Formats: sequence, structure tokens, C-alpha cells
Amino acid sequence: MAATMMCEPESRQSGFTGVWRRTPARSNFSAMHFAPLGDRALLITLGQTIDDPTHRKVQAALQRLDGADIPGITELVPAFSSIAVHYDPAVLAERVAAPPYTQLVSSLEDALADLGDDELPPARLVEIPVCYGSDFGPDLDDVAARHALSAAEVIALHAGAEYRVHMIGFMPGFAYLGGLPEAIATPRRDTPRTAVPAGSVGIGGAQTGIYPLVSPGGWHLIGRTPLRMFDVSREPAALLATGDRVRFRRIDEAEFHALAS
Repeated sequence: MAATMMCEPESRQSGFTGVWRRTPARSNFSAMHFAPLGDRALLITLGQTIDDPTHRKVQAALQRLDGADIPGITELVPAFSSIAVHYDPAVLAERVAAPPYTQLVSSLEDALADLGDDELPPARLVEIPVCYGSDFGPDLDDVAARHALSAAEVIALHAGAEYRVHMIGFMPGFAYLGGLPEAIATPRRDTPRTAVPAGSVGIGGAQTGIYPLVSPGGWHLIGRTPLRMFDVSREPAALLATGDRVRFRRIDEAEFHALAS
């Protein structure tokens, strides 16, 4: 039932700002915020930061709701710190006299009681081979110079960390990866490129990511992977999923072409 989203939606709507609901005391999560998104969706906000604890809250809630079989829900869309719950109000209107939104919030609160991130299964670890620098990573030297590092030091830092897929969005298969070392966090480019090659590995602020398709983009490109990050002929089409752990492995140009062939 879960799906990907293009961007983090607003948690407020004109005429209604939502309500902070306390979860039961037995829950590991102290509060969550419910707010409508039009008349066919609502937003559950589970935190205000982009970090691993908030991500685990989102994943735990998503897993619980995926198995809850709540009437009327048509789709669950996770983001950095929230889940958009899409629903069919006609299904809910047939059940009781209460407004569909009120019914759904009540059902969600019941479903998310006793929730804790200790319920999550071990995350999958995915290794991504990357050829850094040269034509594959045209911004590597710029990133190094900005932080008074050598290109080799940037590569060592980037390839030495373990990342977490916090969200899939922007385009099909684009994974926003948290865990980038602070020493190489770099603001987006002032002038985005009109066409970034598929497989390009970039840094944008405090995150890193891999462009699955040719597209415009404003992240600093430091390398490229020969893997197909999104392939409609494959099931699932996206190589990475929300919650995955990711490590990058440095390869040379010869290995890049061998893996790409």
C-alpha cells in the first residue's frame, strides 16, 4: 500500500491547522500530529527533524499501518518525517455518522497505540559501486576545495560512511540518503545542470543521493555508479527502498565499464 512521493507536503491547510494528539503513555513515541490534506487525505507528522530516530518512527508507523487493514485507506506515502494517508471518504461515510476525517484519525490512533521502533526488522544493506572524479564526478575537486580537503579525502569520507534511505522522491527511484559526514556536507549548486547523467552520485546539503534517470539537478556530482537504479523491466523497479542501509564502494574506470556492460 505504501508509495513514494515527490516532496514533503505541507502539514497545514487553510482553515484547519490540525491537532497534536498524544499517543498512549505505553507508546515509545510521545506525540504525533494529524492534519487534513484536502478531503481525501491526511498527514501524520512524527517529528520535526531529518534524522535516523525520526526515520525509524516513520518506518515503524508505516509497517504498523500496512498491516492494520483500516477501512477506506487507499495509499500510504512516507516522507522524511511524516506519512500521507490517502482514503476514500465514501467508504467511511457508509459506516457511522461521524465525519470521515474524524473516523480515520480515531482508527489511526488505535492502530498506532503501543508503537515502538523496536518492532522494525533488520534493514537490508545494499552496496553501490562508484567511480569517483574525472568525467564521472565533475564537482569532486570543487567539493574538496570548499572544505579544504583533497579529492582523496572526500572520497574516503563518502565511501567510508553508512547511509540510510530516508525517503524516495523527486523522481522514480531517487533515494535521499542520510548519514553524510558533516565534513563534506555541501550546499546545492547555484546553477543547476539541465541534464545529469543517470547513475550520478551527488551531494546536496547534508544528504547524498544517486540520480536514477537523466534529469535536471543541482547537487554536486562526485562520482557515478554503473548500476541501474531504476528499471521498469525489473521487479521492483527501484533498486533502493525506504529504510535500506547503503554503503558505497570505490571502483576504477575499468571496473565501471565491466559492470555496465
